[in-house]
Amino acid sequence: MTVANSSAAEQTAPTGSMISGANALVRVLEDLGVETVFGYPGGAIMPVYDALKGSRIRHILTRHEQGAALAADAWGRVTGKAGVCLATSGPGATNLVTGIANAYLDSAPMVAITGQVASPLMGTDAFQEVDIFGITMPIVKHSFLIRSADDIAETIREAFAIAEGGRPGPVLIDLPKDVTLQEVRYSPVRLVAPEVRDTADRNAIGEARELLEKAQRPLFYVGGGVAMADAVEELRSIVTTTGLPVVCTLKALGAIPTTDPQFLGMLGMHGSKAANQAVHECDLLICVGARFDDRATGNLAGFAPGARVIHMDTDEAEIGKLRSADVGLRGCLRTSLIELAPRCVDSERWFDWRQGCLRARSADVHRYDEAPATSVYAPELLSLLSRRAGPEAIITCDVGQHQMWVAQHCEMHHPRRHLTSGGLGTMGYGIPAGIGAWFASPGTTIVTVTGDGSIMMNIQELATLKRYGIGLKIVVLDNSALGMVRQWQELFFDGNYSEVDLSDNPDFASLARAFGIEGISVTSRRQVPAAIDHLLATDGPALLHVPIDMAENVWPLVPPGKANHEMMTKEASK
Repeated sequence: MTVANSSAAEQTAPTGSMISGANALVRVLEDLGVETVFGYPGGAIMPVYDALKGSRIRHILTRHEQGAALAADAWGRVTGKAGVCLATSGPGATNLVTGIANAYLDSAPMVAITGQVASPLMGTDAFQEVDIFGITMPIVKHSFLIRSADDIAETIREAFAIAEGGRPGPVLIDLPKDVTLQEVRYSPVRLVAPEVRDTADRNAIGEARELLEKAQRPLFYVGGGVAMADAVEELRSIVTTTGLPVVCTLKALGAIPTTDPQFLGMLGMHGSKAANQAVHECDLLICVGARFDDRATGNLAGFAPGARVIHMDTDEAEIGKLRSADVGLRGCLRTSLIELAPRCVDSERWFDWRQGCLRARSADVHRYDEAPATSVYAPELLSLLSRRAGPEAIITCDVGQHQMWVAQHCEMHHPRRHLTSGGLGTMGYGIPAGIGAWFASPGTTIVTVTGDGSIMMNIQELATLKRYGIGLKIVVLDNSALGMVRQWQELFFDGNYSEVDLSDNPDFASLARAFGIEGISVTSRRQVPAAIDHLLATDGPALLHVPIDMAENVWPLVPPGKANHEMMTKEASK
């Protein structure tokens, strides 16, 4: 404990005094306003943990480094500021890789700091040495390997600016142990706001307005970039002004409240029939912060085949990457939407188009009264759960059938309140994301929806919930199978069910209680309302175990290789 006390003394040393590199790192994080970090200690990162002991920063000890990275990812999505995760060298660093890749593919701001073996040992295959700099190079915005304690302050500052600037993403800092022990003269730093292109190209704006004024069937196609750019209000303004219909990607759900009559639904593989049909029929696609991802477009050649395209994106590289744009609006989405809006008036020529889209949406409403009479119907449960949790609740989700049911049936009111692994599809994301969201948004109701396959990927984080009293409410939809894989094997692999059987699952409610967490179960449809109320009212973390029918599939579905309007439905599959 003497060492920790000396570290605390160094923390309070006056500006310009000599401190260790590890203490300099912690001081920089404090200066940049970092309040919470997620991590797991080990040999090479130990000097940093020694310095943390006397700092103002709260460290959350997850039970696996992947949990730390995914929690930091969620912190970034909720706050718009870079989440921070720490790990030691070797397996500690490699255990962060999935979380770093998840943040990269979903553009979540993150700074990952890894310990490294001492500089003289680098390249010698030393104990717990891996080239994490090289391993993560394809999945970060930028990487740093710090060679001198003199570079720590500026490197950390630059890392945060890169992670949060432009199109957000993860930045890796690899820190050799000897560098953390070097002495350095520290001076305070501050985060310099990244430059943002906040003036729109006047010629491009004029061309976009001309396309809109001539269009007969225009449609907004909205992606996750809207939330990253803090452009939700500007989007809602132009949508209200024009009265035009809107479709959203998985990550954009809530950009327009899902209860809004202009919202036609999520588009893509498991999107709504109304949304996918509107995309197919539109003659102008106004793409705002989306990237024409394959899960959203289906067969790209058949995606909005008769439409001109206006593509707005913060990342210039996305414009024209997969679908040629007739007009590209680069830079700040907020500015582009504001500049485009003034002359966008509610035109009579769009009346029939709007009404047709609204009729299609009305005909596409989910019918819970057709659900099984006694067994629990997951879509109905999720619809009720989201309404009782309230519009301010944050829902974090794992990956699989339940992820698509959440997207289809839960009410969403803001994209930062729906945290899901879109690009990477990371099973095990839900509980760590709930932990990150809990610390990022204190006092908010946080709900994690997971499956019996996904929860086992990071089940150890139940211990983190208990330790810190994190009031996460977990719903486990248990169909005793890897449901999405089983569905595809049923439909496209002649029912050859290979390695999807999870009938030997544990009793998840009992397992939760073994961690000291409230665990309850429902077995019939009539028990669901009371169980949801009990879950949400529980003081502290709680888990609701919900056995469901293994044979229940997610509908509709766009088959592989097909265009979005060629959707399979439950009725057509029989």
